[in-house]
Amino acid sequence: MCHLPPALCLPRSEEMENCCRGSLLSQLSSLLLLFQLPAGGSAEEFMVIGPSEPIVAVLGGDIMLPCRVSPAMDVQNMELRWFRSKFSEAVLIYQNQREQREEQLAQYRGRTSLVKDFLTQGEAAVRIHNVQAFDNGLYTCFFRMGIFYEEAGLELKVAGVGSAPQVHITGPEEDGVRVVCMALGWFPKPQVQWRALSGEKFLTFSETQAQDAEGLFTINATLVVRDPSSGNVTCSVLNPILGQEKAMAIFIPEPFFPRSSPWKLAFMVILTVLMLLLLGAVFYIMREHTAKLQEMQEWEKLHRDKKEDQRIKEEALKARDELQADLDWRKSVYLASLKKAKLYADWRKEKFQTLTVSLDPESAHSILALSDDKTSVTFKDSCKGSEDGVYSVLGHEGITSGCCYWEVEIKNAERSEWALGVCRRDVERKGWYQESPEKGFWVVAMYDNIFGSLPANGEHIVPIPQRVGVFLDLKEGDVSFYNMTDGSHLFSFPLASASGTLLPYFRLRSGNVSLTICSGVGGPVQTPLPFNNLPCSSEEPGSLPGQGFSSGCGVDGDFPGAESPLLPCGPEAMSP
Repeated sequence: MCHLPPALCLPRSEEMENCCRGSLLSQLSSLLLLFQLPAGGSAEEFMVIGPSEPIVAVLGGDIMLPCRVSPAMDVQNMELRWFRSKFSEAVLIYQNQREQREEQLAQYRGRTSLVKDFLTQGEAAVRIHNVQAFDNGLYTCFFRMGIFYEEAGLELKVAGVGSAPQVHITGPEEDGVRVVCMALGWFPKPQVQWRALSGEKFLTFSETQAQDAEGLFTINATLVVRDPSSGNVTCSVLNPILGQEKAMAIFIPEPFFPRSSPWKLAFMVILTVLMLLLLGAVFYIMREHTAKLQEMQEWEKLHRDKKEDQRIKEEALKARDELQADLDWRKSVYLASLKKAKLYADWRKEKFQTLTVSLDPESAHSILALSDDKTSVTFKDSCKGSEDGVYSVLGHEGITSGCCYWEVEIKNAERSEWALGVCRRDVERKGWYQESPEKGFWVVAMYDNIFGSLPANGEHIVPIPQRVGVFLDLKEGDVSFYNMTDGSHLFSFPLASASGTLLPYFRLRSGNVSLTICSGVGGPVQTPLPFNNLPCSSEEPGSLPGQGFSSGCGVDGDFPGAESPLLPCGPEAMSP
């Protein structure tokens, strides 16, 4: 017999011509099947749609796996096929208006049939009789008309409830009683739970499962009951798909529990005493070793300190000559990285733009009174606030980018409760609310006679500032608060959760208090540097004392700065 493919036929002789003719005829039926069209027209495009949710079937029952075409059309003359993971694993084949049995899987022969009631409306379904455990899984329905075909997937979940659990006592187990629960014929794997008479669940038990030839599960769950007062224990088995549960309880008499031996108790006491003695000896040895080690470390530290003092004395004269150059270098470092200049408010003002803030009357609480120029807020004459209330107003100007700052003067700052800072435009300010970065607020506040940040972080500032500068840096993503009386840094917040537009925020709670937005115009803060605090690297130095400066909004009192023989007094001395 000739097995040459048509492409290799070379008709040089009568034998070769017969061979090629036979090969072409053998492929003709496949070609006709591939290009066959329904009578009276050409192939139309369509979609095959299956169930969107898994189909649940009970063991031993019947189930239908439906599919339909869209748009609806007559599918009597189509090839319909339901198969498992492979095209060749056919569950049912309908072709030439009849079911084909030749390619059907053996386990489905005699158990499947096609539901033909709605073929003319584009709907078809395969009915599976006597559902078995191996029917569980994914299926594909395949519809073909001529050269065009489509398919859809569907899932069948098989569930079966087996026998009720059988519970029996198998014997003592160390300091308790071993109880075994067994259930047969469940699918899929059931959930086993032990419960005491009080309803409390036992969380610790062992479980084994096995599947028989039909795929059904047998469950064995072993529990060790150690409390003689438990009384009844219940084993429940639940089918997770059907939600059906079967349970059985057993009573454990108290004499079944093993009695504790007095020798065992004495042994445990002696073992505990020995362990305590051993721990005491180890602790004593470690303490002696630590004491000797500390003495050696202290001697080495004294030796190092002596050498360090000598080195510092040798470098003191040289450092005095280099002080002015080092101060100029330090200021250039702070100007290059504002995050390291938290203690110098006037240096930050060189890089920040003054923001003219006016209060928005529409955002003000009804108990608050605003000045005519919209720069000051206080309580109305008939109201003094309450510790149970939160009364706030926002700035009219929204901030979305750049670096800006403004200053606020607080009247009666020590004897009142107030807060100021920034907030997101979309924050909730109705009723009682919490001021925190998570809620969109970045503020400092006076509360319970303590000045600090909100939420409280345990850091309190003394003395209470009478004038606060707010420096908002959206480029670097932070907001910092400064005491503009002496130029010292108060608090800084990262704006990790900030998004959208930010607004100046002012809040009064109680007391004869007023918040006034100042012009922000003032002289620089002069910051003399003590000789002993010269940095040895480019790291941020420690806190430096500063001289107070005047501004465009008056504050009670004058705060002169410390004199320094190493720095000139004019502001031009701070220029690099």
